[in-house]
Amino acid sequence: MIIDKRFIDSFVKTTARGAYGASLHRGKNDKIAADKAAVDEMRKELNKIDIKGKIVIGEGEMDEAPMLYINESVGTGKGDEFDIAVDPLEGTNFTAKNLPNALSVLAVTKKGNLLHAPDIYMEKIAIGPNLPKNLVDLDFDVKKNIKLLTEAKNIKADKLTACILKRPRHDKIIKDLTSLGVKIIFISDGDVSGVISVADPNKHIDIYLGIGGGPEGVLAAAALKCLGCQMQTRLFFQDSDQKDRAKKLGLGDLNKKYSINDMVKGDVIFCATGVTDGDLVKGIKYSDDSFFSETLVLHESSKTNQILKNKIKK
Repeated sequence: MIIDKRFIDSFVKTTARGAYGASLHRGKNDKIAADKAAVDEMRKELNKIDIKGKIVIGEGEMDEAPMLYINESVGTGKGDEFDIAVDPLEGTNFTAKNLPNALSVLAVTKKGNLLHAPDIYMEKIAIGPNLPKNLVDLDFDVKKNIKLLTEAKNIKADKLTACILKRPRHDKIIKDLTSLGVKIIFISDGDVSGVISVADPNKHIDIYLGIGGGPEGVLAAAALKCLGCQMQTRLFFQDSDQKDRAKKLGLGDLNKKYSINDMVKGDVIFCATGVTDGDLVKGIKYSDDSFFSETLVLHESSKTNQILKNKIKK
């Protein structure tokens, strides 16, 4: 189930166009307009690619168009069948306020290989590469996970750094980490880039944990799969309606813990283009008739892991 490397350029251009659309609204305090512009550009580009594509993780259902909705068909209808997860604009608030780390993101697998995660919350824990398999677990408390991580890395807890979304729901996790002396890097939004930070040795992030978006969890898993990292997730339901939505998407065991290979099977391509400058990539820049983009592109089977810089006609 290898994805032909020739598709990389098309998917990179897709997130680049999405980022460009959103970039036109940087600092204008209109996150809805920024999101719509990213969606419109991304859809237009996807529909130029010779694939039979289906959006399996998008932004709502069909009646919520013009978002790229779940089960929407994209591509020319010719060629290979792909499942596609998109977040046309991760960091709508970042874009609206012209703050760092807004991205346009997608992940692509062959048909049937992406978890169809509903747009609800998801518990997440992630650690970097070169560690014992199945080291940490969502069913362990924070102190046990940190103890296991310190033993595996042969360092003390006060030498560890955790990344976490700054939300009241994480107060207990924050309290436990603080009591252990673990340094905490807080993020206000954008937990795809937050999760991916565990893979970057220059960031010195040892663990990501907390509750964030389900679709973003699958997108992050696609990146971590290419980077040899570990991640475990579990859907976090707030009411019976959310459970019903999950069942309609074909999810049986609602308490299941998902590994990376449960969420992303087979080969995968991951692309993330900067809208604003950030930790992963730089944002969109303009010239008279073109724009310049930076995209983190990962492809598991070809071991592609690079930042692609493109100049594209507006």
